[in-house]
Amino acid sequence: FEYFESARAHFLRELGLPYGEIEKSGVFIPVIESQCKYKSSATYDDLLIIRTLIKEAPKSKMKIDYQVVIENTDKLVATGHTIHTFINTEGKAVRPPKALVSLINDRLNNHE
Repeated sequence: FEYFESARAHFLRELGLPYGEIEKSGVFIPVIESQCKYKSSATYDDLLIIRTLIKEAPKSKMKIDYQVVIENTDKLVATGHTIHTFINTEGKAVRPPKALVSLINDRLNNHE
């Protein structure tokens, strides 16, 4: 799951909205569900690539899918997902940041 966290942070930075910027706006995105299915083994020296995919713009929740593959082989090591919600500093549910929704919609529209 640490790989998922790292991939998620990288994805948000690549999207143009690092997690730290989202937190500064007073919105937090906790994980409320996670799943990982191991498909095959990897060795200590294998270089892993974690593919991150969001299939729809967030509403009250956001689901992120992951694929872990061995670099240069595309051998599938694991698949999984995390589901997140959006809360404010008091722990109350809030809508996802408009900037995040817009960036994800842009990404989805450009990859169809």
